[in-house]
Amino acid sequence: MSAPTSVRIPVGGTVLVLGVLSVLLCLVSLAVGSHSLTLEEVAGAFVPGRTTVASVIVWQLRMPRTVLAVMVGASLAVAGVVMQGLTRNPLAEPGILGINAGASLSVVLSMSLLGLTDVSDFLWFAFAGAALAAFLVHLMSVCSADAGPARLVLAGVALGASLRSITGTITMYDSVTFDSYRFWVLGSLADRDTVLLVWVVPFLAVGLVMALASGLTLNALALGEEQAKALGVSPRRARALALTSITLLCGASTAAVGPISFVGLVVPHVLRLALGADQRRLLAVSLVAGPVLLLAADVVGRVILDSGEMEAGVVTAFIGGPVLLLMVIQRMGVRGR
Repeated sequence: MSAPTSVRIPVGGTVLVLGVLSVLLCLVSLAVGSHSLTLEEVAGAFVPGRTTVASVIVWQLRMPRTVLAVMVGASLAVAGVVMQGLTRNPLAEPGILGINAGASLSVVLSMSLLGLTDVSDFLWFAFAGAALAAFLVHLMSVCSADAGPARLVLAGVALGASLRSITGTITMYDSVTFDSYRFWVLGSLADRDTVLLVWVVPFLAVGLVMALASGLTLNALALGEEQAKALGVSPRRARALALTSITLLCGASTAAVGPISFVGLVVPHVLRLALGADQRRLLAVSLVAGPVLLLAADVVGRVILDSGEMEAGVVTAFIGGPVLLLMVIQRMGVRGR
């Protein structure tokens, strides 16, 4: 099996198509649910001074959910691009650094020790856990003369496994905490309000700006550390910037909606096949491709069951699982030539 070749597609056209698709999915997201609305009713909700059942549904229930899907989708996809560029591993995704595990453990501790059950209550605990995990991973990776992407991944995997074991132990012996935790850990956009958006969006916005700014340095790191130094790029500073952006994006996203997997894996992989390996191009397009995937997953989750809905994290797992399997088989085939 030969290595896949990328078919170069114009970035401008790709962004335009994905942007239009995102807008259409936003409209569908505002219309679809347990109480479906027509596009006319959705449009009427935007008329100033008009209070109807449709306007209440749109603005209080579905608008925060839709905006959060756009922001989190973009954040996870961009974080995936940065993660894969940082580790030089196309199979890497944000959860590999142990950030999700840190957030999960912090949430479990806040539930078990403080009795918190609402997302807005344990939001800061989740973000603090993610930030602490990222700091520990960075600290373990740089405390060595050969600090590089391999050591960063090893530190993340080791820390993540340790944190997940503690989380599993707590939930095994605390049934009340487990009942609350199992709904959050599936990754859901349901029942998120405007207050949550106000707290989360600034962190996501700063993280996105930092990630987009790291495009040039990631391209330099892809050439090797010696080449990067020759180009005037400090590998340690570049890794610190990239890791900080991943922490902000994944930490805030995980705190808000739970650990949604595979968005940061599928989107960068597909875009790399279509656009090539230039990190700047990948970062720009992933900004609009991520929302398409997460919005689609959320909409599908709302309509696929006769009663209730399937969490967006479950839908993305159904999509990402086969893609990950194909990627692994493909890499094994290339190495076995």
